[in-house]
Amino acid sequence: MGYEEVCGVTAVDRRKVGRVRRKMMAEEQISRMAYFFQAFSDLTRLKIILALEVEKELCVCDLTMVVGVSMSAVSHQLRYLRNLGVVKNRKQGKMVYYSLKDEHIKELIHTVTEHIHEE
Repeated sequence: MGYEEVCGVTAVDRRKVGRVRRKMMAEEQISRMAYFFQAFSDLTRLKIILALEVEKELCVCDLTMVVGVSMSAVSHQLRYLRNLGVVKNRKQGKMVYYSLKDEHIKELIHTVTEHIHEE
């Protein structure tokens, strides 16, 4: 951190600190949020999420071709994303199709997309 990024004196505004502490989420919720955001921190997982945002449903074979990694790697990441509540699956005969779990995921993608285009 550069010198200009820190205060030149130690002074705590106790009212602000108290207000923030009262309004902050519980530690468990913050932990769950951090775990959820891990879904978006891996390039393969993010490509899967973005592919499912473009095309509502894709099977593992389709995702393997789109993402460019092995079927095993895609399956592993889909399981991870399903456990996080980011994707859901639907079985039709011998095929399993994956899609984003809900609109919140799409909204998050759009918000981040807008943010990175502002820079």
